[in-house]
Amino acid sequence: MKMLTRLALIAPLLLSGCASAPNDPTLTLQTKKAPADYAHCVLPKLQNNALSATISQTQRSYRIVVSSKVAADDVLEAYKASNGGKVFLYERTLLASTFGPSRLERAAQECL
Repeated sequence: MKMLTRLALIAPLLLSGCASAPNDPTLTLQTKKAPADYAHCVLPKLQNNALSATISQTQRSYRIVVSSKVAADDVLEAYKASNGGKVFLYERTLLASTFGPSRLERAAQECL
């Protein structure tokens, strides 16, 4: 019975990372850097924090994917804008932004 009570208390916390719609960014930023420069600033910061990150380029943007073993991957996309770039952060980690900015969010802010 105690196990069931604990599970009932923990379940909402575990699901809170899934509360946002999959296509809604958890954070939108504006940078004066070009998308390539911005992405190449963020990637080493993530790797220095021991995060497994990969980068890919499309015609319009750069995408950094941070792999997760317990939740969906986090994604940072940098698009070209009229005065630099627009950055979209999609975090799907458990308890995302509950206890302060994640390592991905900190790296994204530092490279603005």
